[in-house]
Amino acid sequence: MIEQLNKTFDSRVRLGIMSLLMVHNQLDYNFLKKTLELTDGNLASHLTALEKTDYILVQKAFVGRKTQTTYLATELGKKAFSEHLNALERIIKEMKVK
Repeated sequence: MIEQLNKTFDSRVRLGIMSLLMVHNQLDYNFLKKTLELTDGNLASHLTALEKTDYILVQKAFVGRKTQTTYLATELGKKAFSEHLNALERIIKEMKVK
């Protein structure tokens, strides 16, 4: 039962990032940092982990003279996250029955 959970989402930070990206089409780095109350290093490491699994896509653009980095969940990421949530729901339902 528990083996159906995706280890990528064991981290509360990655769970938070993906939750936000499932609700919003795309979000910028500063919004994620502020909303999740994270340091630059902490957020960057978790974003890198999600990017390596192809669960998120990173887009960089210039706004004026500044670089703006935005993130969005890929189709693979959306599917993996939905499957993770479904597995959590199954575990909860199973525990209620016992």
